[in-house]
Amino acid sequence: MTNPDGLGTRQPRHTRTDVVAAALEILDQHGLADLTMRRLAATLSVQPSALYWHFANKQSLLASLADQIVARADGPTTGLITQPTEWIRATRAQANALRDALLAIRDGAEVVSSSLALSLGAASAQRCLREAIAGGGFDPIISEIAASALLHYILGHVSHEQQRLQADSLGVVAGSVAADPAGVAATDANAPTQRAPFDFGITLLIDGLELQLTSRTNH
Repeated sequence: MTNPDGLGTRQPRHTRTDVVAAALEILDQHGLADLTMRRLAATLSVQPSALYWHFANKQSLLASLADQIVARADGPTTGLITQPTEWIRATRAQANALRDALLAIRDGAEVVSSSLALSLGAASAQRCLREAIAGGGFDPIISEIAASALLHYILGHVSHEQQRLQADSLGVVAGSVAADPAGVAATDANAPTQRAPFDFGITLLIDGLELQLTSRTNH
């Protein structure tokens, strides 16, 4: 970049936080497919090479975005577990907080899922679920496995919701049959983000855990 005299001018410096914030904005407005390093650099008025001072590659950038997305779900279970029976309420609250955090950013579930698959980011999502489940007195291994199962359910469900939102916004899905072919929606069948099916799935998983806990204490 040059000034009117043809002399080089120094680009303003951007922090890692600036880069992540700009990337999140692009992701939310345009989707993951349009989040390229070139587009991000143009948004920040820098050369693409400048981004690599902060991130070695795009996947490491996406890992930071995943961390930011799931960080919005930290803390809803704080103070909920004051006695063993309250792990259910805490686990449900954490699951719903994660769902809301993923839905808050376009393609949020896809970003978090890809980062988790590569063990690059968003580890706090499973940690928060594990801590809530562990409040019921489960051993560490069961708590970890159960948290992983819950997290995979949450990511899969929200990914489907976000795909439906995108399809609906493009007008490629029409009619109540397409929106709810099985007739399972508890509210407006055309509302792709309705919560009832999600809550039902969480209840099934929690009920299974509770049954295991009851069986263990009865033996």
